Amino acid sequence: MNRDADQERQDRLDQGEVDVLLQAATRAPSLHNSQPWTFAVGLRHIEVYADAARQLESADPTGRSLLVSCGAAVLNLRVAAAHLMLRPRVRLLPDHADRTLVAVLELERTRQSPGELQRYFPALAARRTNRRPFEDRTIAAAVLASLVDAARAEGAVLHVFDAPDEVARIVDLLHDADLAERANARRLAERRQWVAKDSGDDGIPSSSLGPRPVEARTPYRDLGGLVTPRDYARFEAAPTLAVLSTAADRALDWVRAGQALERVLLEATVAGLSASFMNQPLEQHDLRWQVRNPLTGIGHSHMILRLGYGESVPASPRRPLEAVTRSPRLMP
Repeated sequence: MNRDADQERQDRLDQGEVDVLLQAATRAPSLHNSQPWTFAVGLRHIEVYADAARQLESADPTGRSLLVSCGAAVLNLRVAAAHLMLRPRVRLLPDHADRTLVAVLELERTRQSPGELQRYFPALAARRTNRRPFEDRTIAAAVLASLVDAARAEGAVLHVFDAPDEVARIVDLLHDADLAERANARRLAERRQWVAKDSGDDGIPSSSLGPRPVEARTPYRDLGGLVTPRDYARFEAAPTLAVLSTAADRALDWVRAGQALERVLLEATVAGLSASFMNQPLEQHDLRWQVRNPLTGIGHSHMILRLGYGESVPASPRRPLEAVTRSPRLMP
């Protein structure tokens, strides 16, 4: 009996491990850095919840981006668990009665060495959303292939667009979406609550918006709009874009897409690449379907990425751990 009690105490997560796990989770990307998640820590498990109060109702009425963000946080938890030599057993959307419960990770001390995802652990703190110009430098085919493999490992597809006609098609959709956004007063008002926010622990600071492009045909998303004065700069002449998609479009697929997205971003960080998001067509119902791969016409798009070699940029703010934790609801 005493042996069992001692083993149970050894199996429990200690505070240092909890801090590593939650700090990793909160480094995930989210729409306008809204950080729409909360976490509950049990003796040997972590519950991941979607924070519906932080859902952007105008930009994300279906909650797809909400669950993509939470899925990215789940991937980061898996990376941190591998670093701590913990084996996570992950259940996604396990409670049909509570759709805010995105995942449960049961953590076992059965590893003798760090897990496969450990290689991404240093990239957690280094990953940034980079809205600045990238170098005019070609990304090697082997590096792009590693990003495709990272998405595939999480059940998603990453299609890279680097041919000029393919990039031009996506740019047309970006401009169409920009025009639609400017005509939507409600969406613009919602964005102003999160963008060019230079105090607090969430949202996008003005310093993270980057300059505006000189060329009109540059793939770009101007989140600051005309109300935030910024300099102009020349962006890369031959941009590389990528679209992340899944075969189906259910809530479970959105969570999986989030895990795939973060694995791609961490793989890119390891390779020295920067990335930014240009999702405005995906937030317009009439444009989202046009983003899909024109060669196959199948799949549901979740993210449009601009990839390249960029300068170092500062990290976006993060909410303190005490603001994103709650009491566990489930028994171990």
